[in-house]
Amino acid sequence: MNETAPALPTLRTIELAREGRLLRITMNRPDALNAVNLELHDNLAEALLFAQCDQASDVIVLTGAGRAFSAGGDLDHIENNARNPHLFDHETRVAKRIVSTLLDIDKPVVCRMNGHAVGLGATLALLCDVIFAAEGAKIGDPHVGLGLVAGDGGAVIWAQRIGLTRAKEYLLTGDLLTAQKAAEIGLVNHCVPADELDARVDAFCAKLLEGAMVAIRATKVLTNLELKRLATALMDAGIAYESVSVRTADHMEGIQALKEKRRPKFTGR
Repeated sequence: MNETAPALPTLRTIELAREGRLLRITMNRPDALNAVNLELHDNLAEALLFAQCDQASDVIVLTGAGRAFSAGGDLDHIENNARNPHLFDHETRVAKRIVSTLLDIDKPVVCRMNGHAVGLGATLALLCDVIFAAEGAKIGDPHVGLGLVAGDGGAVIWAQRIGLTRAKEYLLTGDLLTAQKAAEIGLVNHCVPADELDARVDAFCAKLLEGAMVAIRATKVLTNLELKRLATALMDAGIAYESVSVRTADHMEGIQALKEKRRPKFTGR
């Protein structure tokens, strides 16, 4: 390791580790399937900002500890926001920061999708540059299933990966896709056997690290320009619409139905 490398931040819900010029970011709430609560949400923004500015790394891997990549929003956290919607205002600012930082990082960001990636978890995966997903994993953005608008990045990235018509189908239903289906339609790059995931990710990162990094970084910047334009155009509106939906009766019904493991009975209010 480079002795002059900046010290890695110590975060309660994210583990950062160096492997030469590779920086690994691991969401670390395995018992909760890396569901995003307030602390993990804030830690994500901090970890990604560090990764963007880190002079000692050229490639980043984003993954989750345990069985899941990220199961989306933590239900207790979601319910607390619904009952205290003013608390959601802080989260909206952080959500914008997470999306903008992922798009601003000029280093390649590789997603090691070791398990399910749901909701914000799916957005995090899809904003990475290249995604390797383990067979058996599922990905989807079921905001609407909780009576919420998919405003924290899903409306930006899904259509860019699979086209507008398919993106609408999955965002309007909230249906999850298998990793195999996601790879077939181009939502993720590769679906690989779980026992080959690490080898495939490591080999791809090694190939990048052996490349002409100035050219690689500039090419990423160029290909992200349109994504950044879209994010600038859509994120404020998306956050505003989601903030309204947090305050609806349908959202509370979606939460209650999930807690009771039943189908929600939405009323359009």
